[in-house]
Amino acid sequence: MKLYMHPASTTSRAVRLYIAEKGLKVEEVVVDLFTGAHHQEPYVTVNPNRLVPTLEDDGMRLTESATILRYLAEKHGLPEYPADIRKHARINEIIDWANSNFYRDWGYNLCYPQLFPHHKRASEEAQRAVVQWGLERSRFWLQVLNDHFLGDGRAYLTGNEITVADYFLSSIIAVGEMIRFDLAQYPRVDAWFGRMKALKSWGPVGEVADGFAASLAGQAFVNNRG
Repeated sequence: MKLYMHPASTTSRAVRLYIAEKGLKVEEVVVDLFTGAHHQEPYVTVNPNRLVPTLEDDGMRLTESATILRYLAEKHGLPEYPADIRKHARINEIIDWANSNFYRDWGYNLCYPQLFPHHKRASEEAQRAVVQWGLERSRFWLQVLNDHFLGDGRAYLTGNEITVADYFLSSIIAVGEMIRFDLAQYPRVDAWFGRMKALKSWGPVGEVADGFAASLAGQAFVNNRG
């Protein structure tokens, strides 16, 4: 198996973390996002979406990180995506919620427009509007995560056992550290995220992203701190 990825990529992080934690034998191929390699051949043929990650396995290619996580777990018979249909449904519910609701506002409206020039809106007025919208909606989604999905005091998103949903969503949540978003206002989310950060591979896998976050120490961001 071969994983095309970049170590600073949010969606690559989830897959790489799972691979590292489970000790899977997967060859990593860096696609340099900072030089535009994802818009050039040969990668455009590998993934016409021009995004990372992509998993290759015996002639098959998968281009969505959540699908890659589930595939790896099923292929290797791992407990993070159990066969039970009800457990499957709960895991899929969280992943779909994260993709359709939370990530849209958290990543593409709040965090990314403040972090990356190609996500910044064309005018200052548009930039302020989209970031403010992202902040308000992210607060709402985090409250849902805190009070509903984690509201019964469970350790992980679907119960007391870690699943691929935890790997997926925690890597998205991690982007908020770059804009210094404070999760303490959502204590169950904060505690769950702390458990994910305690995984032995969290630090090594996130080293590049954490280095980028450290380089932004003097920059002001719109967040929930005031």
